[in-house]
Amino acid sequence: MDFKDIKELIRVFDKSELNKLKVKEGEFEISMQRGFESGVTTVTTSTVAQAPAAVAAPVTISAPVVTETSIAPKSGDFITSPMVGTFYSSPSPESPAFVEVGSTVKKGQTLCILEAMKIMNEVEAEFDCKILEILVKDGSPVEYDMPIFCVEKL
Repeated sequence: MDFKDIKELIRVFDKSELNKLKVKEGEFEISMQRGFESGVTTVTTSTVAQAPAAVAAPVTISAPVVTETSIAPKSGDFITSPMVGTFYSSPSPESPAFVEVGSTVKKGQTLCILEAMKIMNEVEAEFDCKILEILVKDGSPVEYDMPIFCVEKL
């Protein structure tokens, strides 16, 4: 697969509704996965040996994949990320989490830390609530306005 074929594959993937695509042609392999809500496409490739251009190899396209972080509960209110960054549930790896499922939170209480450009930003509750579900794993990247907590307002 040459650069022109890869470029065309990326263009077709961007226009499709697929979330994940993996193509293997001989020793060449490329996989693409749609980013979070922003629609960013990530491309990773690995090549050991390039197949001759005259040889046509089958292309496999996987069905849309739903990741654990994209499944949102149908009931409750959400606390969303105010910025792009990395989610941390505690102030340090050896410290307990700020909140856990079932925790009752008061307005102004710290819920998590979002790291952006080596700056740690505390996310505080804007209202009294009970944590029903934590939608993001510790150390995971988050996008702006992405739901990070499912809560019940008190």
